[in-house]
Amino acid sequence: MSHACILGCSGTRLTRHEKEFFKAAQPWGFILFKRNIETPDQVRRLTDELRETLQRPDAPILIDQEGGRVARLQPRHWRRYPAGRAYAEIAHNDPLAARELVRLGARLMAHDLSSIGINVDCVPVLDVPAPDGHEIIGDRAYSTNPDQVAQLGRAAAEGLIAGGVLPVIKHIPGHGRAKSDSHEELPVVDATLEELDARDFAPFRSLSDMPMAMTAHVVYIALDWRRPATLSKRVITQTIRHSLGFEGLLMSDDLSMKALKGSFEARTRAALAAGCDVVLHCNGDMQEMKSVVTACRPLFGKAKKRAEAALNRLAIRPEPFDVAEGRSRFDSAFSRVLAG
Repeated sequence: MSHACILGCSGTRLTRHEKEFFKAAQPWGFILFKRNIETPDQVRRLTDELRETLQRPDAPILIDQEGGRVARLQPRHWRRYPAGRAYAEIAHNDPLAARELVRLGARLMAHDLSSIGINVDCVPVLDVPAPDGHEIIGDRAYSTNPDQVAQLGRAAAEGLIAGGVLPVIKHIPGHGRAKSDSHEELPVVDATLEELDARDFAPFRSLSDMPMAMTAHVVYIALDWRRPATLSKRVITQTIRHSLGFEGLLMSDDLSMKALKGSFEARTRAALAAGCDVVLHCNGDMQEMKSVVTACRPLFGKAKKRAEAALNRLAIRPEPFDVAEGRSRFDSAFSRVLAG
């Protein structure tokens, strides 16, 4: 039985210890970072190896491949994609063309990912940056307009799904107002509920039908002044599940981020007790992963059903797609924008 966690690994191939650990721990899935990536053939061997430890050919393997500064796959083996904000210049003049281009870019990304065994991309970013917000979101966001964020975010999600890759909407219920980086410290947002609902929550409500979402390690004073969303039963139950209507699989952001305090056992238990379906631990540190697994429970009940429903959204066969033509069309459109 799968446990309610997603784990990382240390390098470009599994160590004997990692193979034994993952086989016993049975995490629901894995996540890859730059430290795990060299060449397409190597990544394909690694994803095959990871799934072999679980004896589950459909096990989710995640990556953060947004484009711009958040891209784990890099040239020379993979093409470079623009940051989300780069599409907004087209959106300003022709929203329909922008949606089509975002979908095309995501479809090309899906082709890159599925060919090396990666079936989940932590995209789209649905955060709406505030003027005084920390740059950790910045140009990763599609726009400062919630409607544009929702439109372009849906286009990205549709492009990924068409290519056989599941999207993960993030960082629910919204990281755009945070004035600090949750990798380094816990952000506190003091906006009113009305302000949050009109701006920050809007894209997540619009995409509440997506299969997976990632929480924000952010305290929202108007919702729960004591706990970040990841650890708040009130935020997850009342806001994410009820107000925003999200019924898909809810995963925590990385438990090893400095926004969270306490032992990894305590972080794991708190996130699951709050209502996260699975917890995410990214850095591949064996001792930390052992602590997470010790505190983790098997996937059961509603969480198990949501996990199964998410994987059922994976296309058996990707939508027919001429990759060479798509790349040419994408490059041509962007060259015109950048030139203008």
